[in-house]
Amino acid sequence: MIYLINQTIFQQYEDINVNIKPERLKVFIKKAQELDLKPFLGYALYYQLITYCNDDGTIKDDAPQAYKDLLNGSEYLDEYGRIVLYEGLAPALVYFTFARFIENDAIYYTATGPVIKRHDNGDALSSPEIVKLVQQQRSIANAYTNDIEKFLRDNQENFPLWRYNEKNKSSRQSGPRIRGIDKNDFNYPGTINNYNLPITEFLN
Repeated sequence: MIYLINQTIFQQYEDINVNIKPERLKVFIKKAQELDLKPFLGYALYYQLITYCNDDGTIKDDAPQAYKDLLNGSEYLDEYGRIVLYEGLAPALVYFTFARFIENDAIYYTATGPVIKRHDNGDALSSPEIVKLVQQQRSIANAYTNDIEKFLRDNQENFPLWRYNEKNKSSRQSGPRIRGIDKNDFNYPGTINNYNLPITEFLN
């Protein structure tokens, strides 16, 4: 597994306890890469990027400049001649990782089931507070992901493997989402021939 960020990069954006072991943080970096970054970039582009990376997550010297810029960031002119400062993949990946870390760190798994952690040096956050904090981190990650999307759009000719997918944008929102509702007799009474009738027909 090639990790695109590490604890040193992480601490450039968020101050986490120095006692957190790098191996523990890697668990959440892996999840963020596999479950957040890879679906956004698309499997083809993601795996192409990984092939251009060294085992320590840095970009290879002989990698195309476009992929160096994608990973590490760059300054470029957009189609309107405006200077764009793109920060690379690290900020989004850090905050996706942080959200997953907070969410998991609040729970301790015992032999009898999951429980909320208690701390000697402070009170544990309530579940709503944890949800709000996780959503805040994901919102930050999503903002940085919008920058990645702009970079890929502005440099589309260098990334033929990337395909914009509108569903990707809705799937990475910080709050709850409803992707669709299946019509059936449970939530939409009647036969298939009745599906186009106004709902008031079923309330009489």
